[in-house]
Amino acid sequence: MPASLSKGSSSSALRDLPVLLVAVVWGSSFLAVQRVAEPGTVVAMLVLRFGLVLPLLGAVAWRALRRLSRAEWLGGAALGLVLSGIFLLETYGAVHTSATNAGLIISLAMVLTPLGESALGRTAPPRAFLAAAGLAVLGVALLTGDGGLRAPSLGDLLVLGAALVRSAYVLAMARSRALRDTGMLAVTWVQLAVATAVFAVVALSVGPAPWTVARAYGVGQWAWLLHLSLFCTLFAFFVQMWAVRATSPSRVSLLLGTEPLWATVFGITVAGNRPGLLALFGGALVLVATEWGRRTAPSPRPAGGGNGTAAGVDAGAGEPTKEPAPA
Repeated sequence: MPASLSKGSSSSALRDLPVLLVAVVWGSSFLAVQRVAEPGTVVAMLVLRFGLVLPLLGAVAWRALRRLSRAEWLGGAALGLVLSGIFLLETYGAVHTSATNAGLIISLAMVLTPLGESALGRTAPPRAFLAAAGLAVLGVALLTGDGGLRAPSLGDLLVLGAALVRSAYVLAMARSRALRDTGMLAVTWVQLAVATAVFAVVALSVGPAPWTVARAYGVGQWAWLLHLSLFCTLFAFFVQMWAVRATSPSRVSLLLGTEPLWATVFGITVAGNRPGLLALFGGALVLVATEWGRRTAPSPRPAGGGNGTAAGVDAGAGEPTKEPAPA
């Protein structure tokens, strides 16, 4: 092999590694949520999680934030309200279902978003994509019913709701004229700040106060919380910013698309999830269908502000210009 090709392959692998690590940490996020939150402490945990990130991200984004116009602040705030809904649904769902189910169900956003794009554009999606979407639905039915005819659990339905809202978020973000030329860093901080404010207000009447939960955490829980804040959120955000310039969007999309696979791995090996054979088959169908859907999805039509300025923060959940990654 020529030396130039060998060096090129090595350089490409080094560029891919941080992006693959993002997919891995996103895949672990559902397990991390289950380690630090219970149904009564979800909101308090979200306040702590993003309260740790905001000062660090804000210090880097300070100059960009000072240049934001009133319309950009309002546009980012509106998206932040939607973002808070995604995280609430996703996190409540994660504590009411298995890490495996949550990671696979949230990946349906990859299929739902192009369907929404086609509906808004009044264009028919390719038949192959529709077949992938149908396969994904069948996979989820087998997964959540654990191979039987049982109705999905509350957690499964909440995560499915998060996938639907996440798709709506992406479509709204792509059409936001106010954010057409806004920098990714600044508008992401605004969205996270608004979402954290929503969590703080809700925490006044739901569950214990964030500081009470913080005092009750042991070393292990603090380690998981820092993992969610620093790796699943901050690290993932900056790697995406770097990757969109260092490699191709298609390559980044392919690597980040392995997130549900890692969620399954963590769910089975660490969380001890033991799905039945038909449920495992359903999970495999979801993985195949979402990847098939990604490859056959109709190309997005340019719209108001579809430059992906409000990049993923960690959701799933979870492309460098896509929705926030999973909790």
